Amino acid sequence: MSTRLSTALLTLALTASVSGLAGAQTSRSHFGPHVAYNFDIDKFGVGAQLSVPVAHHLEFYPSFDYWLVDAGSLWAVNADLKYRLTGAGWSWLYVGSGLNITTAGGGGSSTSQTGLNLFAGIESLRGEVHPYAEFRGVVNGASTTQVSAGLNITLGHH
Repeated sequence: MSTRLSTALLTLALTASVSGLAGAQTSRSHFGPHVAYNFDIDKFGVGAQLSVPVAHHLEFYPSFDYWLVDAGSLWAVNADLKYRLTGAGWSWLYVGSGLNITTAGGGGSSTSQTGLNLFAGIESLRGEVHPYAEFRGVVNGASTTQVSAGLNITLGHH
């Protein structure tokens, strides 16, 4: 697990270097696609997220993931709060937590588990399209970790 964690953290650091981090632009909502990798099931997934400002440095952050499994289906919805760190130039870094519901289906039946998300990420806030990368842990009956990267597209006018 430590090699996987190191790889995820290195991915986050490299994305931060490349993305040209800038000052906070959290007064607008954002929507965008992402790709993800789940370390515990060793599968890639696709999804989308929405960021809606609710207070200074705080955003409502729902997201959806669909995992590309061989048989059946595996998907998750998240209802999170994302907090952008404050201080001199730290607005590109965020942390958060919230509710996760994961559903697995196959063979005519499905099961769902509810749990807690804990995550940290980096996001360039330059321009109208913001690249980001995130490391997420889900704590439930089948706890898991994942890394994702995607784009957040500013909704409305700057």
